Amino acid sequence: MKRIDITDLPGNAVDLISNQWMLVTAGSAESFNTMTANWGGLGYAWGMPVAYVLVRPNRYTHEFVEREGRLTLSFMGEEHRHALAHCGRVSGRDHDKLGETGLRPWFSDNGQVAIADADAVLECRVLFRHRLEADDFLKFEEVARWYAPDNPPHDFYIAEITDAWMKD
Repeated sequence: MKRIDITDLPGNAVDLISNQWMLVTAGSAESFNTMTANWGGLGYAWGMPVAYVLVRPNRYTHEFVEREGRLTLSFMGEEHRHALAHCGRVSGRDHDKLGETGLRPWFSDNGQVAIADADAVLECRVLFRHRLEADDFLKFEEVARWYAPDNPPHDFYIAEITDAWMKD
């Protein structure tokens, strides 16, 4: 991986996240987990580039984000669609997601874990977390669709993008 300026990240952020999906990874070399996500975004707040990500508290990755206060976003090509689907379908509590998909971990200079097979990786430091609740929505008629009793509300994270990387 080679370090790039975040402003040089190619592609459309909405397409990268919503259609191509991403892997949210958190933890350390000793213990980490990754999960597929397509809810989030990239932008600018508080004088810095930021990413926002939604993670349900019942997801295994949530424990690692909370413990470390850091996460990475790995953007994968279409050739990894099957692996992305698998990482979104099974829990790291019960499965070795990387072993089952053939994906490989990558550790940055800062010790953050990401996915070596990614086309691009963003390293992030969590700045803000808020648990979404139905009452937080001002005008959203589909709250019940996304937040039923068996689907707890997400934690909404805003994280500073500290480093950006592209495949060599």
